[in-house]
Amino acid sequence: MDKVYLTSEKEKELRAELKDRQTNQRLEIGDRLKRAKEHGDLSENADYAAAKEIQLANESRILELETILGSAEIIKSDAKGKAGEITIGSKIKVSGSGGVKEFTILGSYDSDPKQNLISNESPLGKAFLNRKVGDEVEVQTPAGLMKYKIISVE
Repeated sequence: MDKVYLTSEKEKELRAELKDRQTNQRLEIGDRLKRAKEHGDLSENADYAAAKEIQLANESRILELETILGSAEIIKSDAKGKAGEITIGSKIKVSGSGGVKEFTILGSYDSDPKQNLISNESPLGKAFLNRKVGDEVEVQTPAGLMKYKIISVE
């Protein structure tokens, strides 16, 4: 898996979820499986089949979380690239046809476009990375070609 960029808050959230799934949820699922087995014939036991599906989903998510956290790089809050370049973690201000907008470039797990937190993997995020104040950026979006001028980088 490629490098995954996370804020320290998102890393803590994912680690807490992983711990909960490895302990609490595994125990709950184990108890549910045990109770379902007590009902007899497993081939026609809907409770057992449902518990097995939940167990599979939980184990899949545990593997996914371990993979994410194993390849994670924590975004520094003062993420300014060399000579003011936009990097992952940068807060930028841009002007375009819609006026002045502010964005923060984060990894995909932290992105929330409604809050102007955009993924480094999105077309907009990719277009801004490694750019500097004064650069003009064109991005093809579902709404058409958008043009932005970078005003500031923090």
